[in-house]
Amino acid sequence: MNEQENLFRREFGRLVAVLTRLFGVQNLALAEDVAQDTLVAAFETWQLHGVPEHYAAWLTTAAKNRALDVLRRRQTVRKFEPELTRMMESEQELAPVIDEIFEPHVINDHQLRMMFSCCHPRLPEEAQVALILQILCGFTVNEIANAFLVTPAAMDKRISRAKKELAESNSLFDLGAADFTARLSAVQRGLYLLFSEGYHGANSEGAVRTELCREAMHLVSLLLANPLTATSETQALYALMCIDAARLPERTDDAGNLRTLFEQDRSKWVVPLVAEGLRYLERSAKGDQVSEYHVQAAIAALYAAAPSAERTRWADILSLYDLLMAIRPSPVVELNRAIVLAQHEGAERGLEAIRAIEDSDRLKSYPFYAATLGELESRAGRPAKAREYFLEASELARSPMEKRFLEERAAACA
Repeated sequence: MNEQENLFRREFGRLVAVLTRLFGVQNLALAEDVAQDTLVAAFETWQLHGVPEHYAAWLTTAAKNRALDVLRRRQTVRKFEPELTRMMESEQELAPVIDEIFEPHVINDHQLRMMFSCCHPRLPEEAQVALILQILCGFTVNEIANAFLVTPAAMDKRISRAKKELAESNSLFDLGAADFTARLSAVQRGLYLLFSEGYHGANSEGAVRTELCREAMHLVSLLLANPLTATSETQALYALMCIDAARLPERTDDAGNLRTLFEQDRSKWVVPLVAEGLRYLERSAKGDQVSEYHVQAAIAALYAAAPSAERTRWADILSLYDLLMAIRPSPVVELNRAIVLAQHEGAERGLEAIRAIEDSDRLKSYPFYAATLGELESRAGRPAKAREYFLEASELARSPMEKRFLEERAAACA
């Protein structure tokens, strides 16, 4: 994905949020179409004339003009958002009202409200998160399916059902304090998965996708700017993102190949981001609850504080994973705990822990499940078995970089 496509992806959610606020949720598909048309027209124009310096303002103006055309073609705004109808009495009032809705600070508020509107209480949490990822973040169905370890066909059905449910709501943006409180967990989960998708690059475009990490951090910053959503859990989530983002420059080498923690040059980690993360982690500790984000941020902080991978406080990290398993158990958390256990107590103990994962079938399509088995079999002195696992993992690789990384591991076993 080139930089222009990254830009369009970031802007898609911003435009859909404000257009949905304008047209009404019953016209969500129309809002997505207008946003898409605006971006396609921009792509064609910018190919000839280059990307304008103030591209966000350019896109906002273009989307606003298209929205006006749509409203005028339909001859009446009464088919759209009821509140919009109440705000105007004549055609002369239409343009000023839309100008106000498209103000930059108002767009940010619409993005915030769109995040929470996607988390409708009639929808299961997985569907809520999937809507955030697709509508606000421009994720494809395949990418969302990868994040949830399900098939694209199954995820497509869930998203379609969720959009139909939203379309039947007539008060999408009319959210009170109770709505923000009740839906915050699902919003946090969606942004966590967005960041994870960027950090781990679960698609064919690359092993790391920095632009997704940045977008996740931007959306979390919207939560932090609102008193209703700037909870200790949100602060901990932001702390986790900052500390992990500090390691992004060393996640891959100049050729785009993955680097393990043991291969990374810690002097190239972004120190200000680590410091920012530690500040927010300290602030988050003032709350009266310990969430999964508190624990994960604490784990990330221990990794960042270690002078080298070998001198990491593995016992402390293992204890934190035990706590994480108590708060939010999952096969992926168990796999990560097994990796830490292997660092602390040896490869055989790590292999035992992996074989004890109850729901391991959900990990069979995850390349780093087989890769972890390969790594630990190699450490245990069984290179032939390790090579089999690395080759199995390479067949599941989600990007050319991942595939190359895993094939090199397999070759090293030979």
